[in-house]
Amino acid sequence: MASVSSVFKRKYHIDLRDVDFTKSLKLSTLFSYFQDIASLASEEIGFGIEKLEKEFGVAWVLTRIRVNIIRNPIWDEEITIETWPLEPGKADFDRDYLVKDENGNIIIKAVSKWVIMDLHERKIKRSKTIGIRYPENITERAIEGKLEKLKDFGTLEEVYNKVIGYSDIDFNGHLNNSKYVDYIMDCFPIDDHKSHAIHTIDLSFNHEALPGDSITLYKDISKLDENFIYIEGVNQTNDHVAFKSLVNIKQNS
Repeated sequence: MASVSSVFKRKYHIDLRDVDFTKSLKLSTLFSYFQDIASLASEEIGFGIEKLEKEFGVAWVLTRIRVNIIRNPIWDEEITIETWPLEPGKADFDRDYLVKDENGNIIIKAVSKWVIMDLHERKIKRSKTIGIRYPENITERAIEGKLEKLKDFGTLEEVYNKVIGYSDIDFNGHLNNSKYVDYIMDCFPIDDHKSHAIHTIDLSFNHEALPGDSITLYKDISKLDENFIYIEGVNQTNDHVAFKSLVNIKQNS
């Protein structure tokens, strides 16, 4: 019997449903890939979605992610995503990712933090609750450096309002992390998407948002000359900041 590795790999073919009007992979689809492979990797080592729900009454929830896009893949490409976990902290679980093209070149890097949430109390539980053990103790990071706290530059402006509906929520009953990305991308007009692309995105998921909640998107472009844009979403239902993000853009060649 083959031994289980902490590094989990899977190939993804980029279909038409996965790309935007430029035939490039949508950022929200990339986040869906990350969520998918994280789930499969956890299942592989015996801590998948169903086990966590049935045995511990908890679910995996993404709280923080940073993605560095060296090159965005396009329609009909086949990519390979590798992911691996780091040793758990007291309340969070780090998981890193590398995306490679068909020639094995690294085209995207990402680091993320996850927690386990009690499905009934909707509260974060300590990592020891599930007693997870990994086959290997990996310390290598996809992106070096600490994930700093995200904050605006001081000139937030309202962009638009979004009411969360059926198409926005996932099996945990709250706004899915990939949908936050769509909300962020909708803060930019189509012409901006034609001229620029995302180089790096930092996202912090602060409070869960539920069906019927109204999210107001705010944007701070006061550091646009440095290619940085800050975007956050405020839940008007409870005045909580649902998410914060810092986007670093680059001009399309």
